[in-house]
Amino acid sequence: MSGQTWTPAPKKGIIPLHPLTFGMLLGKAFAALRHNPKVLFGFAVAIQLVVVIATAGVMGVVLFTTFSRLETVSPSSPDFEAVLAGTIGINIIAGVAVGLASIAFTAMMQGVVAAEIGYAAVGVKATLRMLWRRMAPSFWRLAGFASLSVVALFGIFAIVAAVIAAFVAGGLGGSVELIGVVVLVVILIALAAVPLSVWLTTKLLLVPSILVLERARFREAFVRSWRLTRGRFWVAFGVTFLISLIMGVAMQVVSLPVTLLSSLLGSVVAPTGAEEPTAAIGFVLTLLAPQILLLVIQAIALVVQSTGSALVYLDCRMRYEGLDQTLIAFVERRDLGWTAEQLGDPFRVDPTRAVSSAPPPSQVPEHVMMTQGYAQGAYGAQPPVAQGYPAQSHPAQPWPGQPSAVQGTAPTAFPPPPPPAPSAASSNPAPAESAWAAPGGDDPA
Repeated sequence: MSGQTWTPAPKKGIIPLHPLTFGMLLGKAFAALRHNPKVLFGFAVAIQLVVVIATAGVMGVVLFTTFSRLETVSPSSPDFEAVLAGTIGINIIAGVAVGLASIAFTAMMQGVVAAEIGYAAVGVKATLRMLWRRMAPSFWRLAGFASLSVVALFGIFAIVAAVIAAFVAGGLGGSVELIGVVVLVVILIALAAVPLSVWLTTKLLLVPSILVLERARFREAFVRSWRLTRGRFWVAFGVTFLISLIMGVAMQVVSLPVTLLSSLLGSVVAPTGAEEPTAAIGFVLTLLAPQILLLVIQAIALVVQSTGSALVYLDCRMRYEGLDQTLIAFVERRDLGWTAEQLGDPFRVDPTRAVSSAPPPSQVPEHVMMTQGYAQGAYGAQPPVAQGYPAQSHPAQPWPGQPSAVQGTAPTAFPPPPPPAPSAASSNPAPAESAWAAPGGDDPA
């Protein structure tokens, strides 16, 4: 027992350290919020509140300023069209800027959630400062990736506008038939964009987690997400789709009665439209209450969706790169007292085990995994084979004293015992004939 020390069992994380089934991915996405609710939920609500206030404040100021300037110009003035065009342009630019800022804050939240899932997988309850340090180096790459959705949306609108402009420039936009053709082309482009956007969104689902946990560059994150989702596309799509569906239904279920209740309370607080301060304050509160509740639900939805993406990332790396073994070794060594420098980063990519451009190994269906156990079907590389010892080419080795099937004689482990020594009575020579006779057998002469 020298050299061996007792250590307590490793502290459990939010997920078991082995490849996850579909049910685990979906359930743990909702359960992860309970692991560190103060940080995740509080930060998400704060982010959503900042986005709403900033959007309302900036757009309110821009709209008030531009339209106030427009009202000072008479419609008959020659400068009216220029001022109107400037007003529209400024409002569009402000809207785009506010939208990009909102996307940047959303990307920040995705990065924080990815960092939290990385810590929680090894049983660490991280603080907001720890999460920020992990996310901060990747912030601008996260913001750039999130902005791609806006660029793609504007690209679709640009294609539609180009098609319409081509028909109009060719003088083909006057007839009813050609207008119908233009509408049909626009509908077809929109229908084609839906599956394309779903496919690209799912294939690039792991980019935020890769940027934060692996500290990868932009192009490397795209390539790795594309490769890791091979063979797991429908699982990734199913998890994100069901989470979006569940949270969308929850928002509708909550918002509808709350909106109706707020409208009823508004009529009760100020039934005649009185302008007393108390009535005005109560009316404002009844209008803000449902918006605050929706803000909370949106924050929860953002956390759960980001958690689902991070869990899919961990599952793909466990299946294809053996990340579960790396995390288990990390936890055991940490509990033995290794320093942070000795432990290193458990999410660092090992080039010898990283996924490549080659097709991934085939996966065993989940129902087979659950019936056969993790040890046989977790990675899905080989079908289960009955474990047995190799057949022996010689008969069983006999023990000493047992008859041997090869030699036919009983091998002895010790030499045979010596014969017994002769006794003293047997040292006299035996008579030639016995003098004994039966009683009455002979008559005396």
